[in-house]
Amino acid sequence: MSTISPDHLIQSVADGLQFISYYHSQDFIEAMVGAYEREQSPAAKDAIAQILINSKMAAEGHRPICQDTGIVVVFAKIGMGVRWSTNRSLQDMIDEGVRRAYLNPENPLRASVVSPPWGARKNTRDNTPAVVHTEMVEGDKVDITLAAKGGGSENKAKLTILNPGQNLVDWILKTMPELGAGWCPPGILGVGIGGSPEKSVVLAKESLMDPIDIQEVMQRGAKTPTEQLRLRLYEEINKLGIGAQGLGGVTTVLDVKVKEFPTHAASLPVSIIPNCAATRHVHFTLDGTGPAQYSQPPMDIWPEIVQDHSNSRRVNLDTLSKDETRKWKIGESLLISGKILTGRDAAHKRMVEIFDRGEKLPEGVDLENRFIYYVGPVDAVGDEAVGPAGPTTATRMDMYTDRVIKETGLLGMIGKAERGPEGIRAIKRHSAVYLIAVGGAAFLVSKAIRSARVIAFEDLGMEAIYEFDVIDMPVTVAVDSEGNSVHSVGPQKWRKIISELPVAVA
Repeated sequence: MSTISPDHLIQSVADGLQFISYYHSQDFIEAMVGAYEREQSPAAKDAIAQILINSKMAAEGHRPICQDTGIVVVFAKIGMGVRWSTNRSLQDMIDEGVRRAYLNPENPLRASVVSPPWGARKNTRDNTPAVVHTEMVEGDKVDITLAAKGGGSENKAKLTILNPGQNLVDWILKTMPELGAGWCPPGILGVGIGGSPEKSVVLAKESLMDPIDIQEVMQRGAKTPTEQLRLRLYEEINKLGIGAQGLGGVTTVLDVKVKEFPTHAASLPVSIIPNCAATRHVHFTLDGTGPAQYSQPPMDIWPEIVQDHSNSRRVNLDTLSKDETRKWKIGESLLISGKILTGRDAAHKRMVEIFDRGEKLPEGVDLENRFIYYVGPVDAVGDEAVGPAGPTTATRMDMYTDRVIKETGLLGMIGKAERGPEGIRAIKRHSAVYLIAVGGAAFLVSKAIRSARVIAFEDLGMEAIYEFDVIDMPVTVAVDSEGNSVHSVGPQKWRKIISELPVAVA
């Protein structure tokens, strides 16, 4: 019988969350390198390159891979023979570990959890509470799988209840394009089949914690019906041509993981959840001898990649006019310099409320002929101007876009992934433009930010409005002033190219 100290669990959780904030696992890096080497789409290849460069920078600098440092999810398997030297609850001990990790002054992680979940939605400031799934098992050890799951990929979770005779592959292939690119592909797709509706969702989430091994399965051949299903989904999803960041390309998923559970004879629950390019999870076991120890991946697993910006258009945002932005075409690479403002959901909501009251925006919030960047950065440390500051999913701002452009004279927006129909209509109506930065490259993007200051709504924390001064920030034109979208054109083009290849790219 093992006796587990609460300090061992708390320290293991705190150290583990810090560890996964800046270290990708070796299997993920190797899978991304393989995707980079196979990729034939220049835009998608450049996006994967940025993700790999960012990953190595984060590992070397011990700074977050992504500005969205996630909501903490824990799968805890507690041996029936375990004793605890405390009366504290498991939830309480895990939350203390989360609190210590996210408030670590050497590498503060962004607090993204709000409570209550509707209405006031106030930030808890320390990213607690964690979501804890507990299972009592045989043995005298505690096995913990610890994950930090970003909101962009979490928001793409889907659940359906099929009739037993319906084809789950057809539903998944129909649903994948509907997810858009907000989950930052390429990544891993988790599939949960069976159980009850809520069980299938947990299965899909838990499947994402398994190592990437699809290439191994391909090489040796499927041994079970489940492995056959994984291979089929992997091949068919990649044939969709969605590609890295939704720009079109040959790799959309790095792996497809499947977990199953017996279900009711009248039901076939199926859930899917993607893991983004900032996939973060680690496993540890406690047996009473001390806290978990983590080993960094070997630094030579990252390839040496030098980006070529020779074909990128350099843009001075401080002198930019609508006549110039009208010349931009979707898919064009830009290096932007100058001053931009930031703003996410809460800031947009507050601006619209100010418009409704007939009031002026706070001093300094002048958006006329300027760009707004959809970002919630990590706090800076040392001599940083700002911490990792990658883009957030732009579709969440679609409901505000027309009003904000109309009231302010906003010239353009920067975010990640596609815009929805409402957002594209507003962009076309006002001859604005929408640019994307690479999701999953937050530390790399932050190096282009030379100064940052909060100018409004400081009480919103990471959702406050900042002014950034940027130099050569790499972005791509995603929606031009005529409403053309690269996220529509790119996947269509690459779906056709892939269908004409003599052998499907794997």
